[in-house]
Amino acid sequence: MDGYQVTTIADAARQADFMLTVTGDKHAIDADHFKVMKDGCVIGNVGHFNVEINIDALQAMAESVHRPRPSVDEYRLPDGRRIRLLSEGRLVNLAAAEGHPAAVMDMSFANQALAVEHLARHGDGMAHQVHGQPAELDRQVAQLKLAAMGIAIDTLSAAQQRYLASWQEGT
Repeated sequence: MDGYQVTTIADAARQADFMLTVTGDKHAIDADHFKVMKDGCVIGNVGHFNVEINIDALQAMAESVHRPRPSVDEYRLPDGRRIRLLSEGRLVNLAAAEGHPAAVMDMSFANQALAVEHLARHGDGMAHQVHGQPAELDRQVAQLKLAAMGIAIDTLSAAQQRYLASWQEGT
């Protein structure tokens, strides 16, 4: 509703200069899309493992592949078109951007440290299985990060928290 064009991947592939996947699913960009992509289209994955783009299909279609620069592989198709794949189809924000910035990683490491502390304190009473991190630890890290940045946010009321945890109210 903000003026963005919504279309199928096949239609987008015909006109896009850049295509980034964020689906978390397999083969979001596939052989049929490569067949219609513009010459020089750059494709990359930001959503999941290196399965979002069907790299095997692209490899099979290509008559040659070369690396014009780090983290960019250029696939030349028999008709002369070139498709440029970023970071071998891996998560481009990790593989090509030299990792996450410290402003993100500090929160990740804080969550990991709190999870280890939680295990040290409560692990003896926990079942031997995969456990999610307690939500209060995530909230603690978020609150500390916002405070460090000088940012204040509203706190949910008890009624708002109950509503969000239920499906019984509203239409």
